Amino acid sequence: MLNKRITLKHLLINKEKCIGIQYYSDKTLDTLVKSLKTIAWSDEFSMYYLVNTPENFNAIFELFKGYAWINCGALYPNKRNTGRNPAETLKRFYNRKKDDCNYRFCPNSYVEKLELKRYSLSTAKSYISSFKHFINYYPSYKLLDISEEMIRDYLLMLVKEGKSDSYLNQAVNSIKFYYEIVEQMPNRFYSIDRPRKKERLPKVLSKQEVKKIIDNTNNIKHKCIISLMYSSGLRRSELLNLKVKDIDSDRMILNIREAKGKKDRITILSEAILIDLRRYFLEWRPQEYLFEGPHGGKYSATSLLNVVKGAAKRAKINKNVTPHMLRHSFATHLLENGTDIRYIQVLLGHNSTRTTEIYTRVAINNLQAIKSPLEMLT
Repeated sequence: MLNKRITLKHLLINKEKCIGIQYYSDKTLDTLVKSLKTIAWSDEFSMYYLVNTPENFNAIFELFKGYAWINCGALYPNKRNTGRNPAETLKRFYNRKKDDCNYRFCPNSYVEKLELKRYSLSTAKSYISSFKHFINYYPSYKLLDISEEMIRDYLLMLVKEGKSDSYLNQAVNSIKFYYEIVEQMPNRFYSIDRPRKKERLPKVLSKQEVKKIIDNTNNIKHKCIISLMYSSGLRRSELLNLKVKDIDSDRMILNIREAKGKKDRITILSEAILIDLRRYFLEWRPQEYLFEGPHGGKYSATSLLNVVKGAAKRAKINKNVTPHMLRHSFATHLLENGTDIRYIQVLLGHNSTRTTEIYTRVAINNLQAIKSPLEMLT
């Protein structure tokens, strides 16, 4: 069974159609890819590529035949191209040209305030998209003339369209951001109703499942990635942003810088992972970030997801395993082991123990001591 995976992507480089070759870091795959004639690296798309010709297409299949499974669905016209977007900023949202005079873009003041507030790129783009949808629902109204009742009608329309609760909350946030932050009109729409928050339990792996996943990684780099996320309770972005200098082996801690909410914190560093990290460092020699791509720079989120899912699949874990499940499992296993919830709160970077308390609902150490009434029947 082939356990290596390559995805071919449509790329347009220098106005020429190209085939992008996407995969998560693997030394053998790196060597094979580099053996292709006229292969080149794109910093813009963070992947190798060839000019899109039948000869190059066949050469790719011939090279990896019997060694890696190739997904070329994105190359067919009926498939949606899901290739990674190049690095971008909010610059493209300023002073955009209108092809349709009735269509309204997000005001420059809105984009500027998002930048000044240092919202993450993904959050800013979501706010802009949501607010743009809202203002084009009322194209003939000045923004300051839109009433609270009109906003409710807009949100009701979204509900009728079957939009998710998270979509509705994003819409409310984007609207309130304009009136309360950009226009400095605090609580103008304070009574706008939000969807009732669903209390979903975190999805947790057992200790045995975590061990199986770690044991089924492809190499020492992947082992360190998964082990570190689990042993230190890291978010995906926190692991990707970790730098070599953030490891403090004298104090046995990790320094997490500008995590969620732009907050710094520290978390624990396991002695077991430190041994593997030293071995990894000697073999891979990262320069700045602890985990880097094939040409340096930050490891990609897609590669990280593939590492976790690939190891879980090889471990035959019958769950949709995600990187965040390792963080949930870290907190739950600490709680089951008797660690004070206030310490877990600090390690996770939660503002309040109320957020951390959700793990008490999935910890099973106390539940195991409870006998079912069925067992009491005589």
